[in-house]
Formats: sequence, C-alpha cells, structure tokens
Amino acid sequence: MPGRLLVVATPIGNLGDLTPRAAEALRTADLVLAEDTRRTATLLRHVDADTPMQQHHLHNEARSTAATVTRLHEGQTVVLVCDAGTPLISDPGGRLVQAALAAGIEVSALPGPSAMLHALVVSGLQADRFAFEGFLPRKGTDRDERLREVADEVRTTIWFVAPHHAAEDLESLAQACGSDRSAALCRELTKLHEEVLRGTLGELLDAVREQSPRGELTLVLDGATPRDSAPPSDEDVAAAVQALVDDGVRARDAAGDVASAHGLRKNAVYETWLRSH
Repeated sequence: MPGRLLVVATPIGNLGDLTPRAAEALRTADLVLAEDTRRTATLLRHVDADTPMQQHHLHNEARSTAATVTRLHEGQTVVLVCDAGTPLISDPGGRLVQAALAAGIEVSALPGPSAMLHALVVSGLQADRFAFEGFLPRKGTDRDERLREVADEVRTTIWFVAPHHAAEDLESLAQACGSDRSAALCRELTKLHEEVLRGTLGELLDAVREQSPRGELTLVLDGATPRDSAPPSDEDVAAAVQALVDDGVRARDAAGDVASAHGLRKNAVYETWLRSH
C-alpha cells in the first residue's frame, strides 16, 4: 500500500507555535525531509522525536524527489518541512508534491505558521485581496518587469526581503510605485523582538538606511489606486495640480494627491505640471 507525503508547517521563530498535529507527525513519520537538518534537529528535539532526516533543498531536489517517491511507493510516511514556515512558499518542495501526485501518492498538508500571512494581518493594510510576490528579482529585465507590474497592482502585495538587500529593494519599489505608497516592514515575526514599521515607502527606506535591520524581513505593500477607464490628459493633470497649488498646497504634495487619485506616478505628475508653466 502506498505511503503518504505530509507537508508540515513549522514555527517561524517561536517553537510554541508548532501545532500538536505537526509534532505528532514529526514523531511518527518514517522520514523527515528538511532544508537544513541542523535547524530541523532543534525542532525534533523540542518534540522528543528521533525520526531520521535527509536534506531536501534546491541543489538536490531532483535526486531527493526520485528517492522519496520510491520510499512512498514502499508504504512509508514522509514529512516535508522547510527551515521556517510553510513549505513551497519561496521554499523547495513543489517538485516533490507534483511527483508524488503524479505517482498516485496521497499528499496532505498540516497548516501552521506563515510569515506571509502573519505580516499581512499585522500590517494594517487591506487583507481582502492580496498577492504574494516572494523575493524581488535581483537584476535585469526580470526585476524591471516585476517593478512595472507592482506599480499598477491594485491588490496588496507581500514580499520577502533579504536584510542585506532591504535598502536597495525599498528604493527600487519607491521609484516604481512612488515614495508615498503605504507599506509595512515586518521583522523577527513571532519572536521576542518582533517589530513592525508602518509608513510610506520613503519613510521605511529612511528607517532601513538608519537602522540596517537584521533578521528575516517581510514587506507588505499597499495596492495602487485603480486607474480610471480613460487616463486623464496631461492638461487635466496639470490643471488638477494647479488647482491644489492655488489653494495653498505645496506643488510636490499636490502632485502626490493627483497621482494617488488617478493611479499615476508622483514624479511624472509633477513633471507634467512643471512643463505646463
């Protein structure tokens, strides 16, 4: 009789968040597949489990997948975990799940912690519609294309941010979306020193440059204001900015208000107003 593959979510910082079902699965499985067996060993000790472990990561995923499917055909129960959170979410495991399903193996998931969802619910931003984006591509056309997409994305978006790339990524997002786009930067979620910085992208960029945060970071970014069916003309944009300026609003602040109202970039609106003079 075929075995079973269990995809098990593990704590993202606080071991107390491990569910009883997850603990039982770790103790009773025939094998635990882990990204880093040293980190998972701490978790197994926490639940008094002596279950054998093997590495399953991006560099050995093809070989590990084939060997695991063989074990599953032999009737074994295999637990898949990642270093923290829910496997497959910017972590390896998708290839194994697909292979197991193709081989007729039962695949189940034991829900639990997720940095993505934790950050979303504490961000203070809209949570009814959202998109998970993972990590921003590091360079090239992939990065440029993703930035163009998020600039127009009306849903809340959630990003993982490496601490050593935080300033660079926030600067790129601010340039693409406008420095006045609301966001929340979360670090050390569920841990003793959990911190959530809320503000505009420009404010978060200033904070990151000053503090150089460490630890895992998750960014929640407010969606763009939906565009009108017909974008306003340059003349209408300039006139809208001028009307606010005439009322005593600073030109750059007026440009930001008009940009937000029409789903435009603040700098582009400001330049359009300048050209009208």
